Amino acid sequence: MRTRTRLLTATVAALSLLAAACSRADSGAGESDTAAQDKGPAAELRLGYFPNVTHAPALIGLDKGLFEKELGDTKLTRQEFNAGPTEVSALLGGSLDIGFIGSGPAINAYAKSNGEAVRLISGVTSGGAQLVVAPDITKPEDLIGKTVATPQLGNTQDVSLKKWLAEKKLTDKVDVTNLENAQTLDAFRGGQVQAAWLPEPWSSRLVLDAGAKVLLDEKDLWPDGRFPTTVLIVRTQFLEEHPQTVRAFLRGLIKSIDYANTNEADAQAAVNKQLEELTGKALSPEVTERAWSNITLTFDPIAGEFPQLAKDQVTAGIAEKAPDVAGYADLTELNAALKEAGEPEVDAGGLDKK
Repeated sequence: MRTRTRLLTATVAALSLLAAACSRADSGAGESDTAAQDKGPAAELRLGYFPNVTHAPALIGLDKGLFEKELGDTKLTRQEFNAGPTEVSALLGGSLDIGFIGSGPAINAYAKSNGEAVRLISGVTSGGAQLVVAPDITKPEDLIGKTVATPQLGNTQDVSLKKWLAEKKLTDKVDVTNLENAQTLDAFRGGQVQAAWLPEPWSSRLVLDAGAKVLLDEKDLWPDGRFPTTVLIVRTQFLEEHPQTVRAFLRGLIKSIDYANTNEADAQAAVNKQLEELTGKALSPEVTERAWSNITLTFDPIAGEFPQLAKDQVTAGIAEKAPDVAGYADLTELNAALKEAGEPEVDAGGLDKK
């Protein structure tokens, strides 16, 4: 009897496992894998961003408490960075979960991890980067023998500058140096730097506070003037384990951008307040207004331009071959949050497929 009972129990268990396997097959392996990894809302979300106007939605959301409101019981921990490569190290090292970041370092984070560690989940800002120069520089050739600054080696503006110099056949004829943005302002005033390719508000600060002029606005290099200056990326593991938390954060981002578009003056004040807290100095109204006029806040990561951005790294001499960006975008949670908000969905530009 005991033997027959054990056999019967084993048979029932085997049939149960078979039924479960059939059920998973019917529902799709991908859904099963995601469900198995989903651990519910995260206890903490560690957020990275820059004290730049090009990161305005981050600054507005933090100032107005829009992210915390959507995250509920999830603790939001914030950390500011000066440039993308440092933030990439934090993401790949597991000390950061979600990051507002430039498109160049975003691509590098994906490439360095062989397409595994991070995912592109939203756009943030288009535009807002300029090559500003001393008044006596009137054409690209005038930069020969001069020193041009960018925020950090391999960051978005560094790649843009070096690609442009290569196209103008000025590589090795111009001294490119990497400085923190505040140091660039001081170096330009002191004459150690004669030009800089910078994001807002620093390009506006050099123009209005230090007497620089614009030699090139980066938007003039792109179709319809649209290119992804700032995007939002997430650690893949965090996205898989806490999709509810990621969607909640994206709801906060949507509200932040909507707030900026409907309350422009107050949104600018919120950005300036955050910049003063982070840098110790508020922007003048003139700098704030000029910087704001040069950016477009958008959920669209303009993903279709990422293959070109990857190729630009080769032209710039940053990479030997263009990083593969296939499969980088996962806009599932963004489009779900946009649908909830009654907003149109965003296209992944083919970057959601390997």
